[in-house]
Amino acid sequence: MNRLLFVVLLLLTTVACGDIFVRGAINTQSASGLVSIVQFSAGPGTGVSITVITLTSNGMASTHSFCGDQRTRFPLNRDVRVNFTPGNFCDSVLTVVLG
Repeated sequence: MNRLLFVVLLLLTTVACGDIFVRGAINTQSASGLVSIVQFSAGPGTGVSITVITLTSNGMASTHSFCGDQRTRFPLNRDVRVNFTPGNFCDSVLTVVLG
């Protein structure tokens, strides 16, 4: 009986850890469009810097806030596709592909 309880607990622990890992690995998003605006903001004394970009596509604009200084990755008037992980205050850039 103790052995069965041990196996069940081990299985539940493994499944729970796997579930947490999978959710974190899949939580990525992407955006694409023409880079029309790039703004950089560094919070004084906080050490937090954010790059805000605006992408336009088919007459629609979308604005994204990325952690850190990402200005060199988003040249003005270039088509880009960015993959990122959403965050609370800013998103973390994974890849940027220039078109």
